[in-house]
Amino acid sequence: MSLPQQLSHDMLDELTTRVGAKELHGDDGGPLLTLRNELSGGTDRIGELRVFTSDAAPKIVYCGITVEQFAMDTHMIFGFGSAETGVPHFTLDSVNANGTLAFHLDLVPRAELATHVPYMDHIFGGLTDTYTETSKWDGLTKAHITPRQYAMMSPWMLVNRADEDAFKAIAGPVRAYLDHWIGLAESGIPDDIAASLADVDLPDHDRKLRANLFSPEVDPVWGNIGKIIGEDAAIAVRGHLASNDF
Repeated sequence: MSLPQQLSHDMLDELTTRVGAKELHGDDGGPLLTLRNELSGGTDRIGELRVFTSDAAPKIVYCGITVEQFAMDTHMIFGFGSAETGVPHFTLDSVNANGTLAFHLDLVPRAELATHVPYMDHIFGGLTDTYTETSKWDGLTKAHITPRQYAMMSPWMLVNRADEDAFKAIAGPVRAYLDHWIGLAESGIPDDIAASLADVDLPDHDRKLRANLFSPEVDPVWGNIGKIIGEDAAIAVRGHLASNDF
């Protein structure tokens, strides 16, 4: 396995095992969707979409794509909280693009943080030490993403290019974020914190957030993905990411 694939698969296995998630399978008993390279006629298998569900995590989505001709190796995990609660969404991207290792790690907030400070402190306060210490590591440089993409995420986001040693070591911070998210997903939002979100239509906010988060207009990578796996497959992948429906 490549380093990005190993990191992603290790964390996916840990996440799905700990929350007791059940995997949804395709008609052939394999992944829900097998991804093929449309640029080579749609015969080459280059990746897969896997989808899981559990009581604590209504939807967990993994999408992995490896295309040697483009030196592209990308693996994404999203763990989604219930649309009706303020539980954030866990996200991990691990990538090797043209020989450059990179990762993206965050919990996606479900409400505007500037106007919901108790919620912000409850969700992210426990990540501050990990975020601060990891940001100081040698071997990490800031990845280039747009201000619009930053606006979709949290200030605790770690999004970096990494040398090989740093990438191998990032499993520690990833596990810290994952541990924290699983705790939030399993325990739910305390009543006093939930009450502080009374001004937020959480399902509507989640629908709009996810529509924008996975929009090709906001993140141009989706346009490139559509060219590789075909637009129908790209739409299917985005559909599973955009809501907790199946």
